[in-house]
Amino acid sequence: MISLIPDPLAVYHFSSFGWGRTGLKHVRDEPTCGGRMGFQVEKVDGVLVVDVEGQLIVGNRQELKQKVLEELENGERKFVVDFEKTGYIDSSGLGVLVSLSKKVREQGGELRLANLNEDLKTLFELTKLDTLFHIADSREAALKDL
Repeated sequence: MISLIPDPLAVYHFSSFGWGRTGLKHVRDEPTCGGRMGFQVEKVDGVLVVDVEGQLIVGNRQELKQKVLEELENGERKFVVDFEKTGYIDSSGLGVLVSLSKKVREQGGELRLANLNEDLKTLFELTKLDTLFHIADSREAALKDL
């Protein structure tokens, strides 16, 4: 996998894969397909918060989906996905979020999104997904009244 770190002078762009940034600095190569994504999960006031770091793309979207579905099966019903450290989401990443939102709602729960950067907010607006999701400017705002 190519691990990337953001360059503060990066320029955002939109491609057929979604919104992203140019100007990323190469750190190291590892043999794998897909982009780098990690996540941390914590429970805050009865809400499962998933911090996504890196890119949410075709090569790693199943990690997020699997974790949220696992927690849903274990009885969790309130979710916040925090994208503070995410710079890129492709169409398959958007698809996973839509799928998760549907499954969570079917179980009587709610999934909210937080901390989308300006380019990701624009992506959600252009695709009209801002009407499907509760999108908050901060984690605290997403957790409020959930």
